[in-house]
Amino acid sequence: MEQQKILVVIPMNREQREKLEAGMPDAVYTYEEIQSVAQEQVREADIILGNVPASMIQQSGKLKWLHLNSAGFDPYADPGILHEDTILTTSSGAYGQAVSEHMFAMLLAMQKKLHLYRDDQRAQEWTDEGEVSSMTDFTVVIFGAGDIGGKFAKLAQAFGAYVIGVKRSPGPCPDSMDELHTMEDVEKLLPLADAVVSFLPSTEETKGIFDKQVFDRMKQGSFFVNGGRGNTVCTEDLCDALESGHLAGAALDVTDPEPLPKGHRLWSLKNAWVTPHISGYYHLPQTQRNVAALAAENLRRYGAGEKLRNVVPRGNQ
Repeated sequence: MEQQKILVVIPMNREQREKLEAGMPDAVYTYEEIQSVAQEQVREADIILGNVPASMIQQSGKLKWLHLNSAGFDPYADPGILHEDTILTTSSGAYGQAVSEHMFAMLLAMQKKLHLYRDDQRAQEWTDEGEVSSMTDFTVVIFGAGDIGGKFAKLAQAFGAYVIGVKRSPGPCPDSMDELHTMEDVEKLLPLADAVVSFLPSTEETKGIFDKQVFDRMKQGSFFVNGGRGNTVCTEDLCDALESGHLAGAALDVTDPEPLPKGHRLWSLKNAWVTPHISGYYHLPQTQRNVAALAAENLRRYGAGEKLRNVVPRGNQ
């Protein structure tokens, strides 16, 4: 049997590489930085571990399995990118700590108006920005009750918030949440929320789901937090809700469009706080360790003929 060629663009140290290769010791491994990966390397790979550009994969005729270092998979699901028999898996579950802590910190800081005081500091203005709020008194509605949403819920609950989760299908309520609902209950939940938090992925069902109608139904003076995908939000509708004062603030690590272009009004809104889609990268070292460990575990499973983790359903699979 011909040796499997495995292209790895996930950054790994020596110990992590050794653990990875133990899963399929007879394979041929190529380690490359994502910035310098070559088309020929992609074309020759039987297995790719990491997010090589989708445009390169489109030209790969022998790819059996693509394992992404991201939780999202949007560009790779487009028609014509992957052959219908190519297995696609993600690193869902690796980013919960990093993303939840980042977005929770943003919400907590906005409650205390720390972003405004930072602006005042830069302007060298000694200003009292007035009343603040406490997580203890908050009802938080979280869209997306998976790994990231669950970890965010634990943080909010630990600070005394009442947490309501929203997911696509019914199921048991996790310990980190006080209630769990489906999307059918959204209209009645929105007016209850002091903060609406989204970790929704980008799908045909979720694109533009947070629009004027949603923002209008939210409580006066509430917050909107998005750590999921930018295109789940109608950005202009959000800007209108912020400019009118209906929403007290928005904390965003993702935007639509992305990157947010210079001159966009979202940059200059005093009650908007934007970070450049960095909450889930490798800035927290534990995230890289999680990604590397998941890749090694899935490769071991692949070599043993076992069921892979985080398989994205597609085609005839």
